[in-house]
Amino acid sequence: MRHYQWSQLDLSNLIEEIESLGRKERQKLRNCLSILIGHLLKWQYQAEQRSRSWLATIRVQRRETLKLLNENPSLKSYLAELLQEADENARDLASGETNLPLSIFAQQCLY
Repeated sequence: MRHYQWSQLDLSNLIEEIESLGRKERQKLRNCLSILIGHLLKWQYQAEQRSRSWLATIRVQRRETLKLLNENPSLKSYLAELLQEADENARDLASGETNLPLSIFAQQCLY
């Protein structure tokens, strides 16, 4: 059995650690969304180059996104902000990997 010494708890460090964990989870979600949206853009704009690898990446990132949201329900309150940030990253990714101009991807919203 554990015995807690609440009086020796360093609240400042505990708060900092919790905030750090939250930032890491938001970063994971933003990264998953960036990859997912980037591959969806490539899928849409380069239909002739679609591959099983792209499809697998889309499926994995969808599952990872849902998993993160289910495991961390508080992330849902950040979803609009994270989608906006991920969207920017995804357009850069898609443009870089397809050699299509960034302006092409800025015309549509996928979500």
